[in-house]
Amino acid sequence: MQVLWMVVGAFLFATMGVCIKYAAVYFNTAEIVFYRGLIGMLVVWALSATQGTGLRTRYPWMHAWRSVVGVSALGCWFYAITQMPLASAMTLNYMSSIWIAVFLLAGALWTLLPGSRRPRQTLNLPLLLTILVGFVGVILMLQPSFAQDQRWAALLGLFSGILSAMAYMQVVALSRLGEPESRTVFFFGVGCTLAGGIAMGIGGLSAWPGWQAALWLLPVGIFAAGGQLCMTRAYAHAKTARGTLVVANLQYSGIVFAGLYSVFLFQDELGWESWLGMALIVGSGIVATVLRSRSVLTPASSQRGS
Repeated sequence: MQVLWMVVGAFLFATMGVCIKYAAVYFNTAEIVFYRGLIGMLVVWALSATQGTGLRTRYPWMHAWRSVVGVSALGCWFYAITQMPLASAMTLNYMSSIWIAVFLLAGALWTLLPGSRRPRQTLNLPLLLTILVGFVGVILMLQPSFAQDQRWAALLGLFSGILSAMAYMQVVALSRLGEPESRTVFFFGVGCTLAGGIAMGIGGLSAWPGWQAALWLLPVGIFAAGGQLCMTRAYAHAKTARGTLVVANLQYSGIVFAGLYSVFLFQDELGWESWLGMALIVGSGIVATVLRSRSVLTPASSQRGS
């Protein structure tokens, strides 16, 4: 069941991207973020009420910081979706696993600096090579975008992956404190609503296109909330380390769905560089996830004794 839940969640996120593209014809990015947060927040609130899960938290500042980082990532990602082929924007955002590996390596390098008080760690060469291969994929993917004058959208899409990795680490910290996922998702929706509303007040509103066009905003919020809940259910059903690893890697099926949407729905022309870049990023992300699950960074002292 965990496999099914993860694939369904990935499909919902890819389909959300389709709705964002259609909604972007009538609304700006701030408005889409606002309605995504508002609708998602209401959906999670209703589900929490039926399940008896309280939304009061003892860690408001941690939720606030998670929302700041997460909403920033979301805004960058949504803008990239509106300006780039859907498959390319999805792939750049799904680089979070590679960026987490970069953070781990940076932490290990920090222990090697003179005067560092942390236990010295050795770098895992397979992880380093995996990261390098992932960045080769990024270079291949960004070439067509820079040639088509989509450089800012591409850079923001890349930045969304970095911020998503930071948000993921904050979510892990909250879960270790016992915060239920529904509460974290709810406060993220609150953050999206507040940030989107402030950005709308600064940047202005789009001309009202009519209710028929505005209906594209509804599935953005519903599919986003549904995707998050499905992925949460997938991890909850993964009782073993191997099951969790399978579930984590199946999130990349969302790139497959986005690629199908790009080709058959939007008729995006993706060159061989883009397809190869996507393959390298997905492969690197999967390998990075596997290596991180095996405690790729081990104190040097314990390695000497082995």
